[in-house]
Amino acid sequence: MTILPVSIIGVPTDVGAGTPGARMGPEALRVAGIVAAIAHFGVEVRDCGNLGGPSNPDLPAVNGFRHMHEVVAWNRSVHAAVYAELQDGRLPIMLGGDHCLAIGSISAVARHCRENGRQLRVLWFDAHADFNTAIMTPSGNLHGMPGAFLCGYGPSPLTEIGGQVPALLPRDIRQIGIRSVDDGEKRFLAEIGIEVFDMRYVDEVGMRETMEQALAGVGSETHLHVSLDVDFLDPEIAPGVGTTVRGGPTYREAQLCMEMIADTGRLRSLDIVELNPALDLRNMTAELAVDLVESLFGKSTLMRLHR
Repeated sequence: MTILPVSIIGVPTDVGAGTPGARMGPEALRVAGIVAAIAHFGVEVRDCGNLGGPSNPDLPAVNGFRHMHEVVAWNRSVHAAVYAELQDGRLPIMLGGDHCLAIGSISAVARHCRENGRQLRVLWFDAHADFNTAIMTPSGNLHGMPGAFLCGYGPSPLTEIGGQVPALLPRDIRQIGIRSVDDGEKRFLAEIGIEVFDMRYVDEVGMRETMEQALAGVGSETHLHVSLDVDFLDPEIAPGVGTTVRGGPTYREAQLCMEMIADTGRLRSLDIVELNPALDLRNMTAELAVDLVESLFGKSTLMRLHR
């Protein structure tokens, strides 16, 4: 497994969320030791600090979207920062912040893949599908819409950030751990053909089979991007999120996901989003997220020989 040098990019904003607090996520992950945890594997880690951007104005939705101007500004900055690190041959880790920031990070990854002839596979770990549109959601919170924007459904300031619309095709995405989907989203996901492994599916076939299917077709030319919303995890073990949904993966199920990704050797970029320290208990959710990152970089109980 070739491990690229890593760049940490903090993005301290919660403009896309309904509950404030995710803006403190990057520092909580640093306090939990994310830099040292990755460096432990012999990886060169560069902490690029935090990006800057507009504050959260905490205003109601306008035409179905809350904080459109601020979300666009933050995502343009994220796109530029992530793209620059990819061009430098590094593995960017974007520390959110809320999940609207995936618009900037994944559009940058998709652009990099187009320019370098790489196949993109996005693994979207989340309790929510995040495929809402302005007419489907009553809140207008943009952290519930990034998947739709990336697939070209939404206003041009957000769908065009990566320079191509759509930035992603439905076939590029696998969603895992989903257990809260609005009625409109259910129909939308089915219509456009997003492959969703919801928690019922995980319950029926197990996490190993789920991940084998999610990773099917990943090969030497694949750029594997992981977008990890910490509300993917069961709130019993990860309470520090603003949108908890009961019935998520256990600690071991989550670790298995990360270990199987590490086994591919194809991880090339990562988002960690929606960590809300204001709702956490003794930073336990941040520490668990760092634990999962260690597994992504090869931590295992035993030395395993893969054939």
